[in-house]
Amino acid sequence: MGGVVSATLENRAESLLDVRGLTKLFGSLKACDGIDLAIDRGEIHALLGENGAGKSTFVKMLFGALEPAAGTIRWKGEKVTIASPGEARKLGIGMVFQHFSLFDALTAAENIMLSLDDPAPAGAVAARARELSEAYGLPLDPNAHVGDLSVGERQRIEIIRCLLQNPELIILDEPTSVLTPQEADRLFETLAKLKVEGRSILYISHRLEEVKRICDRATVLRQGRVIAHCDPSRETASSLARMMVGDEVQAVVREKPSAAREVLLEVRGLSRKAGHPFAVSLSDIDLSVHAGEVLGIAGVAGNGQGEFFEAVSGEVLQEKADAVRIRGKDAGRRDISGRRLMGAAFVPEERLGHAAAPLMTLSQNLLLSRCRTDARAFLSRLGVIRQGAVAKAAKRIAEAMDVRKASEDPEATALSGGNLQKFVIGRELDRAPMVMVVNQPTWGVDAGAAARIRQALIDLAKGGSAVLVISQDLDELFEICDAIAVMHHGRLSAPIPIGEATYEKVGLLMGGATPETAEPMLEAV
Repeated sequence: MGGVVSATLENRAESLLDVRGLTKLFGSLKACDGIDLAIDRGEIHALLGENGAGKSTFVKMLFGALEPAAGTIRWKGEKVTIASPGEARKLGIGMVFQHFSLFDALTAAENIMLSLDDPAPAGAVAARARELSEAYGLPLDPNAHVGDLSVGERQRIEIIRCLLQNPELIILDEPTSVLTPQEADRLFETLAKLKVEGRSILYISHRLEEVKRICDRATVLRQGRVIAHCDPSRETASSLARMMVGDEVQAVVREKPSAAREVLLEVRGLSRKAGHPFAVSLSDIDLSVHAGEVLGIAGVAGNGQGEFFEAVSGEVLQEKADAVRIRGKDAGRRDISGRRLMGAAFVPEERLGHAAAPLMTLSQNLLLSRCRTDARAFLSRLGVIRQGAVAKAAKRIAEAMDVRKASEDPEATALSGGNLQKFVIGRELDRAPMVMVVNQPTWGVDAGAAARIRQALIDLAKGGSAVLVISQDLDELFEICDAIAVMHHGRLSAPIPIGEATYEKVGLLMGGATPETAEPMLEAV
């Protein structure tokens, strides 16, 4: 590949932003170690790296949320100190975070008003937001309540309120992770308009194909250091991933399942009323997952996937016992532990706080989740915890999933998001469950960790288990699934065999098209 240049940055006199030797310490850990990076005017610059590489720490220093220990930041050639996000915005640096900070009960305009450094009349804010939404191809009703909006529309609010500050540099963190393919294409058109205006974008993403498609240059971090600067259009996704992780990322291998298969997970006529004003009701969902099968559920976030996971996992019980059946037995009235005892395993979307208690160690989290299913292994006959057995199991899981940690048994909150995700999934896989339900298995996870997780799910199915994967990442679903169903507004489509599925068809269903109209609509795309 001819796009890689030295990790030492050449002088760039015309740079809008020029960072040299930026360093951040957390105790003895160098989260960022002498990072050099320059961004030109009118450039889309990718920041790449595996989980824990230092990307988030770096952009937080640029945005004034963290103070560097060493290094310089030059803005338009002048050395600056960015002490707060407010100062960053005054300079002309804006940021759109991966996790939105919006109030569901307020309108789009009211949410925008709350974020402005200089107060403005509500009518003026709404008018300006509408003007920007039309100018940049980001359709939005400023008077709509956020709780009624799709995730794509919510992201538009975040982008518009960033644009209201008139930034010259916009930092985007995983901006397409919650979008349909059609919404992502619209976002790319918006970025092209911003680029033509001379604005610059610092683009953080694990989706390497889109980095190749839209980014002019890339800086690759590994373990807090710059490994390379490159032209991503001259690289392959594999070569970019290799730079990020320092080794080849193994390709995920999926085999066609056998024809005769037993149904291990069955959902019958599942309906559920919304639990609060901004929840989604589930309507008459039917689903069967067979032994040896990986079935995917696609959908834009907020269309009922969370409510569906709660129902299938046992966090919320069903009125009818046969609404959920596991291995041929009714499970609708059993809680999570009861369903685990039936041979099922569950991984929720939120890893920190839901899948793992933040201030408990990895071994304590393991014991907490498996004290009933593995009582004989982890507890003595008198009910005393067998600490050695728990520690041994935690170590086995960490080694199997390549969980990288600074100490032998750290608290869950001490791990990077990707490493905690690997441990949580490994914790469930270690039980060799016959049914596995995973919500967003690789959200925000780097390429190497994602490949490991995806292959582990495929291998579980290959061994005869039924695997149900809920994901917003279509690349992931097409890579590992035997069939894909789509959830929209609490309804689930019939599964589409992977040989018949296309990104356009699934994307249209995610956007609300019916199965009957998706095919004709495809002809017009």
